[in-house]
Amino acid sequence: MTGVKNIPVGVKITTENKCGFCTNSKCCTYITEELATPRSMHDFDHMLWQLSHRDVHAYKDEDGWFLMIHNPCLQLLPDGRCGIYEDRPLICRQYTNEYCEFDEDSSEGFELFFDSYDSLLSYVKKRFKTWGKFAASRDEFLSKV
Repeated sequence: MTGVKNIPVGVKITTENKCGFCTNSKCCTYITEELATPRSMHDFDHMLWQLSHRDVHAYKDEDGWFLMIHNPCLQLLPDGRCGIYEDRPLICRQYTNEYCEFDEDSSEGFELFFDSYDSLLSYVKKRFKTWGKFAASRDEFLSKV
């Protein structure tokens, strides 16, 4: 457990009190968007564009492929609590802390993780033996469009 406040002896952590012991509010510092499973070189070329942006990562887990955009919620208060808790959006209401980043970093469940353009490019070059030819033909493709 990282980012944990001192837990008094004898206090049992439950879903009701867990957030009060979390100091980094990691669950509110990024958003994820599910991606269609990338299959083609064109799909991965598009992901390379996405990962060319600051604080954008991609990962694959048992649920599929996702973009992870690191950008804290504007409603997060300095003490880590939600500033709009009573009026928070549905997606926030549906979130469960039953097993969350307080318990284990979410990256522990990633099958693949790409934190940069270079890390994804390395993967793509291994996955597609003809990537170099594809990359060289991008300008030619544009001239035909």
